[in-house]
Amino acid sequence: MVQEYKKIKVQNLVERLRGAKAIVLVDYKGINIEQVNELRKRFRAENVDYMVQKNTLLKIALNELEITELDEYLNGPTAVAICLDDEVSPARVVSQFKKEIMEDADFPSFKAGYVAGHVFSVEELSFLAKLPTREELLGQVVGGMAAPLTGFMAVNLGIIRKFFYAVNAIIDKQADVS
Repeated sequence: MVQEYKKIKVQNLVERLRGAKAIVLVDYKGINIEQVNELRKRFRAENVDYMVQKNTLLKIALNELEITELDEYLNGPTAVAICLDDEVSPARVVSQFKKEIMEDADFPSFKAGYVAGHVFSVEELSFLAKLPTREELLGQVVGGMAAPLTGFMAVNLGIIRKFFYAVNAIIDKQADVS
């Protein structure tokens, strides 16, 4: 009965992990229930699946997906944040939570991450968390593409404005002469 339960649990984990763009292992010790609830709320808002799971079951599920690089990090209290949509969201949520709620305490902390088929260290995850969001990056790209057009339009409008000032000056001068 217990073995069957564990097999079902592993299969559930495999389904949750399959196709993940980011898997971040987090050492969650040191935070209380209220803080955990706030962290879960933030993860839900970013469409990140967050759970605490036994390391052995998580290891079996990851190995079933041929992700063996995280095995060495599966010790001690471990929570896992999984995102199917965005590579950066789990790391960003943990970093912002740590900064805003935990006031830069040492917990929760990154253990390791698996993003786009590569293992990310604690330092790399911290750097990843500081990257702008996808929407911000797209805005920067659009702004960068629009800047030359905006400048071109401003120059053209300046030329047209000067032309109208010149025409008005000629009209005013002819009105004064007559």
